[in-house]
Amino acid sequence: MARDRRAGWRVIGRVEGRLLEKNPPSVLVDANGVGYEIDVPMSTFYNLPAIGERVVLLTHLTVREDAHLLYGFGTAAERSAFRELIRISGIGSRTALAVLSGLSVDELAQAVTLQESGRLTRIPGIGRKTAERLLLELKGKLGAAIEGAGATATAAADSGTDIVRALVALGYSEKEATLALRQVPAGTGVSEGIRLALKSLAKS
Repeated sequence: MARDRRAGWRVIGRVEGRLLEKNPPSVLVDANGVGYEIDVPMSTFYNLPAIGERVVLLTHLTVREDAHLLYGFGTAAERSAFRELIRISGIGSRTALAVLSGLSVDELAQAVTLQESGRLTRIPGIGRKTAERLLLELKGKLGAAIEGAGATATAAADSGTDIVRALVALGYSEKEATLALRQVPAGTGVSEGIRLALKSLAKS
């Protein structure tokens, strides 16, 4: 099956044409008189143009004995993440689409960097064990297409570490500090993060 997937990447890599139908998660695109049925994650679906307008999708073809299935993506980062997901044993295309429908590529990259399984378990069909396996398997493998998202996540991780250290220095246990950090929005700076964490601890 893995061999078929790799071969599929070289068969149809891009579809450009007129958008005929939108029935999530599927779309129908007319490309030079040929109608392509393509399944897309909701992250792509939300950004589709109106019916009748031109659309360009990067695609991935999965070849099975009983069907040829085409998946479409609005960005190279989405397709790259999809391909990394389906490389994981036991993760099929439907599950990969579900992950990308529940999280943006940036959010997925951040979840992997921070190893936050809770973000994945909120996605229908993803249990705790599957989420933990995904995070482990994806670590360091999201590819150049989403390195920018990974850099953002790394910065967030560094900020979180500094916040926890500051709280511990103030006399809180590491467990208390880690729990308080969960109340701090992603991307918050260290100073503001400490303030919000202390506010959270004061309520507990």
